[in-house]
Amino acid sequence: MSTRQEHNALLTQTAPGTAMGDLFRRYWLPALLAEELPQPDCPPVRVQILSERLIAFRDTSGKLGLIDEFCAHRGVSLWFGRNEQNGLRCAYHGWKFDVTGQCVEVPSEQDNPSFAARVRLTSYPLVERGGVLWAYMGPPELQPQLPAYEFTTVAAPSRYVSKRHQACNYLQAMEGGIDPHHVSFLHSGEVRGADMIATDNLGKYLRPELAVKMEIEPSAGGLVIAYGRETEEGGGYWRVMQWVLPCYTLIPPFGDHPVHGHFWTPIDDEHCWAWTFDFHPTRALTQQEMDAALSGRGLHVKTIPGTYMPVANKGNDYLIDRSKQKAGVHYSGVESIGMQDASLQESMGPIQDRAKEHLASSDRPIVMARRELRAAAMGLRDGIVPRGTQPAAQRLRSVTTVIPPGQQVLDVAKPAMGAGPGVPFLSA
Repeated sequence: MSTRQEHNALLTQTAPGTAMGDLFRRYWLPALLAEELPQPDCPPVRVQILSERLIAFRDTSGKLGLIDEFCAHRGVSLWFGRNEQNGLRCAYHGWKFDVTGQCVEVPSEQDNPSFAARVRLTSYPLVERGGVLWAYMGPPELQPQLPAYEFTTVAAPSRYVSKRHQACNYLQAMEGGIDPHHVSFLHSGEVRGADMIATDNLGKYLRPELAVKMEIEPSAGGLVIAYGRETEEGGGYWRVMQWVLPCYTLIPPFGDHPVHGHFWTPIDDEHCWAWTFDFHPTRALTQQEMDAALSGRGLHVKTIPGTYMPVANKGNDYLIDRSKQKAGVHYSGVESIGMQDASLQESMGPIQDRAKEHLASSDRPIVMARRELRAAAMGLRDGIVPRGTQPAAQRLRSVTTVIPPGQQVLDVAKPAMGAGPGVPFLSA
């Protein structure tokens, strides 16, 4: 195996015992929407994350549990279980488990109460924050503080969060989120049209014929990626995105529109959950913004009712419309920014063969993010705490600004790149 293949394997494999799997397990990761476990004793939900098959449930008292999907008795899936009286009871022989994975009742062993006490399933902490249920799957003694990403801390009317299934490795999906150069091509129909994120500045400054300048700096949790084009006045229209290890991105806002962003949570090595959020730090989302998100516009997508599977998918060629592609309505002929990204990322195969790549100077964010991930994974094995686990590294905001001639973009943007009530909202 070549060095490039070895690096690719390291970056893309997140099962238990892998270097990247160990790294991901040191973070709180989005596992479910809170709406999936809406009330005590509601039906349990299957959860596959980092190649582990788990079951989530909310017990009678409202406590959340995330435990091994399979009963310790004969391996039956607890998804078929009865959620009752502060525990999940296996439908096969009635063994019952609480939210910590502890077996609390074995009906066939009534005369031997110590038997149940010796049986415990793997369990992980599951907490609700910002409309999302977050899982921590690492060493209990190293559990970090709760997530502090700004979208989790604003009032509920100021945010909207969705998720969708994506049939490829998390890395090639995430790399699309830190690649500014594709916007002028793949999403050009949206940025020049009537999409909810469109503004006059987009049409003016995101034209593909204008050269892109880029500045990248390490941050407390990952990378700051600034990219811009010169304005007619000689200054620059700059957008500053944030990437936080291992899989969080913040997309710069346009005008007074919400901030957007993503998480890409590995399901296994060939599938991931693409989480998308909109939030505004200073106001509630408008009805128009909510309607757009709910109807699958912007970065959100339409999903099959009762599931989180996209309506447009590989099985129907993403509902590509060649006539709209030719007319320039959609550059690729696929509708919605989210599915435009997903369709091309899935076309790379379940795991992209990076040994065949020919990277260009415009791919610096991709190269640097891969290096950061490798370094964090290797450092973890040497006992180095990975970046991005602490709240201070997560309280960030993306920025859009027009700067005058002679000024440096990050000097202008940095005062607005933190998060909190006193931080100015900088967007152009």
